[in-house]
Amino acid sequence: MSIGGGGQRLVVIGGDAAGMSAASQARRLRGPGELEIVAFERGHFTSFSACGIPYWVGGQVPERERLIARTAEEHRARDIDLRMRTEVTEIDVAGQRVRARDLDSGTESWTSYDKLVIATGARPVRPDLPGADAPGVHGVQTLDDGQALLDTLAGTRGRRAVVVGAGYIGVEMAEALIRRGFEVTVVNRGREPMSTLDPDMGRLVHRAMEGLGITMVNDAEVTELPTGEDGRVRAVATRDAEYPADVVILGIGVRPETALARAAGLPLGAHGGLLTDLAMRVRGQEDIWAGGDCVEVLNLVSGQEQYVPLGTHANKHGQVIGTNAGGGYATFPGVVGTAVSKVCDLEIARTGLREKDARRAGLRFETVTIESTSRAGYYPGAAPMTVKMLAEARTGRLLGVQIVGREGAAKRVDIAAVALTARMTVEEMTALDLGYAPPFSPVWDPVLVAARKAASKVRSG
Repeated sequence: MSIGGGGQRLVVIGGDAAGMSAASQARRLRGPGELEIVAFERGHFTSFSACGIPYWVGGQVPERERLIARTAEEHRARDIDLRMRTEVTEIDVAGQRVRARDLDSGTESWTSYDKLVIATGARPVRPDLPGADAPGVHGVQTLDDGQALLDTLAGTRGRRAVVVGAGYIGVEMAEALIRRGFEVTVVNRGREPMSTLDPDMGRLVHRAMEGLGITMVNDAEVTELPTGEDGRVRAVATRDAEYPADVVILGIGVRPETALARAAGLPLGAHGGLLTDLAMRVRGQEDIWAGGDCVEVLNLVSGQEQYVPLGTHANKHGQVIGTNAGGGYATFPGVVGTAVSKVCDLEIARTGLREKDARRAGLRFETVTIESTSRAGYYPGAAPMTVKMLAEARTGRLLGVQIVGREGAAKRVDIAAVALTARMTVEEMTALDLGYAPPFSPVWDPVLVAARKAASKVRSG
C-alpha cells in the first residue's frame, strides 16, 4: 500500500527506546509526504529511561518526568502518529497489516504497513507461585510499575522489604529501599549475587552488600509469597525459612516479549528473542525490522547469539533500523557484553565472557585476579578495586574483564570493552597509552596491571 503522493507507511510496535529511536531517525531522513509513520504504545509513557527507575524510587531522581526523554506530544509535533494506550494484538505478515486495540475504549482496527518495526521490549519474569500476584508484590519495568511501587512504599506502615533476585535490578532496588529507610533482605537462587559475574567476584558483592546492612540469602529457591488475612503479601518463603515482608520486589530478570512475533511465524532464537541480520532486519523478511529488548544479538567475543536487554543497545538498534527504513544504510555488528551497576558506593562492572561462557564457547583460557586502587595509593580518596581478567590460552586474546570496587572502578571496564572490540591481546593491552595523574589512577592503571599478569600467565602456560 502507499499513502497519497506515492509515499509509504512505516508502522512501529512499541514506543520506547528502540521503537521511537527508529521512528525519529526515519523521520529525519524522510518527510511526511514520503513516509507516514504510525507508532503504537500500550502504556502511558513513551521514550522513558527504565534504567533510571531504581534511582527515582530511591530518591536520587526527584520526579518521574526527569526520566522521560521525549513525550508523546513532542513525537506528534514531528509528524509521528503516536497512538498511546493502544496494544497491537496481531501481525498479519502476508497481508502486511497489524491489528490494534484501544485499551481505554476496547475498539479494534487494522492498520496496513509497507514497513514494520517490532520493538515490543521485554516482560519481567513473574514466578508462578502462590501469592505472586498479591498486593504489595511489585515488578519494576515501566514508569507505571515505579509509580505503583512508590505508592505502596508511601502507604506501608512496616519497614521490611524483601527483594527476590540479585541481578542488576535486584541490587539496584536493594539500594533504593535502603535509601528509603527499609530493612532489606535479598533472596537469591544463585550461589552469589550478580550472576553476570563469576562466583568469586559475586562473593565480593555479597560481602559489600552485607556491610551495607543488607541481609543476603543465597542458594534459596522461593516457594511461596504468603499473604495475610487482608490478602496482602506478608512474607517470602523458601524451602528452609520464611522472611517477613511488608513489600516484595521481584528482580528475577526479564524475557523477550515476542508472543506477537511467535504467533506471526517470525524466527526466534534459543533465548526466545527475534533473530535479525546485521541491518536489524528480521531474518527471512524484506520489510520487517526488530530491535531492543525483544531481539537476540551476536556476541563478538564468543561468536554466539545472546540475549542482552539494555537501553544502550536498544537506542543503537533504533538508529540502525530508522536509517534503513528511511532509505539509508546502517548495520549493528554486535556486542561484547558490557554492563555496569552499583549498590550504594559499591561499583560493579563486566564485559566479555565469564568463565562458564568461555567454556560453553569451547575456548581454553587463563584467569588472573588483581587488587589495586582507583588513584595513586598516597592520594586522598584512593579506593580499593578488584579486577579479574580472562585471556585465551596460547593466543592471549582478551576474553573478558570483571571489576568490583569503590568510586572510580566501574567505568574502567570501558578500556576492556574497546580492547575486546578490537580483538586485542593482553600483551598488546599492556602498552595502551592511558591517562595518568595521581587523582585519577596509579601509575599502572588496575586494568593494565591485570593485563600484565595475564600476559605473563599466557606466556608461561
